[in-house]
Amino acid sequence: MKTYLVGGSVRDELLGMPIQDHDYVVIGATPEKMVQFGYRPVGKDFPVFLHPQTHEQYALARTERKISRGYKGFEVFTSPEVTLQEDLARRDLTINAIAKDPDGNIIDPFNGVADLEAGMLRHISPAFSEDPVRILRTARFAARFGFRIAPETLSLMNEMVHNGEIDALVPERVWQEIARGLMEQHPSRMFYALRECSALTRIVPEVDVLFGVPQPAHAHPEIDTGVHIMIAIDYAASKNFSLLVRFATLTHDLGKGTTPPDEWPRHIGHEQRSVDLVRNLCERIRVPKDERSLALLVAQFHGDVHRAEELKPATIANMLQAVDAYRKPVRFKEFLQACSCDFHGRPGYAERPYPQSDRLNIALDAALRVDAGKIAIQLSKTALDTTNLPNEINTKVREARIASIKAQLI
Repeated sequence: MKTYLVGGSVRDELLGMPIQDHDYVVIGATPEKMVQFGYRPVGKDFPVFLHPQTHEQYALARTERKISRGYKGFEVFTSPEVTLQEDLARRDLTINAIAKDPDGNIIDPFNGVADLEAGMLRHISPAFSEDPVRILRTARFAARFGFRIAPETLSLMNEMVHNGEIDALVPERVWQEIARGLMEQHPSRMFYALRECSALTRIVPEVDVLFGVPQPAHAHPEIDTGVHIMIAIDYAASKNFSLLVRFATLTHDLGKGTTPPDEWPRHIGHEQRSVDLVRNLCERIRVPKDERSLALLVAQFHGDVHRAEELKPATIANMLQAVDAYRKPVRFKEFLQACSCDFHGRPGYAERPYPQSDRLNIALDAALRVDAGKIAIQLSKTALDTTNLPNEINTKVREARIASIKAQLI
């Protein structure tokens, strides 16, 4: 029975990056022997055990055989006879198939170290094409490390798209990988990689169609809508904004992809079209509620935010109410962050001021100083007819908030 450190922890150590988790593979063991030594079984699809003291994961060496489409269509075989090289061979990329023994010796049967040094993402064998998730993972690694995808691997990814293997991806896994890719330092690289292998049009066609769609040159020096979105999500990453902000930034302009070409480069009404497309996308890939809610708000109101310095106090109050800023000020902060990413997502705009955020934050603070409860109590004491009392309270509170906003902004 021999134990080796494998996978991402070895890769990241060689790259000098922080190590999140340690994963181990055990050669020459059986499930019964692992339990006998105090390991706790937790694997559902294949034998994985938690160390009795460290609680780190130890997986029995295994091989896999493709039996049906999709990333779950595998038959797993474990045995004490499975070798370390056989276990490493079933992995996706050479940089993920490096092992380290207890003495610190590197075992690298597929030249993963050389690919790390060259900044290359290369598949190990044709078996790469058996799992469509590997398309997403490879694109995500491109975003994380800034590595190039080997031509032969890119060709294989293209083949997986065109033969329909990618269509076996389940929505939840698509969202999981997109979310992880958005949280990398340069998320745009993931989407460019997916476009390069023709996968983006099958996974998120609403984003893919934005490339090549022009915008007014006076507002967008980059012209191309898809390029604008990529710059914007990289800006969000540079500011370490949350996943909610990054997803909202990715999807805020989806409606521009449905503007008739004879109306280009203008995109009148694209906000409402964006709302509909965001809603459909979120349903299709099972986007969580919080990410969905913020994305819908940013899609609908980002244009109003950009015009904040022109808006009347009453219009600002209406927008604050519509985005639920009074009850959810933290989400309003993220709402403004996503709008700022839209503004800064243009060449030369990264360091420009965005006073709209300050103006709307000042407006919200002013509106929150209105004591709605006090107004409700006063009206309740003087009301002769309580039938319409709720509407009267709402009207008075709104008027007070508008007055407070006006006094603060002027």
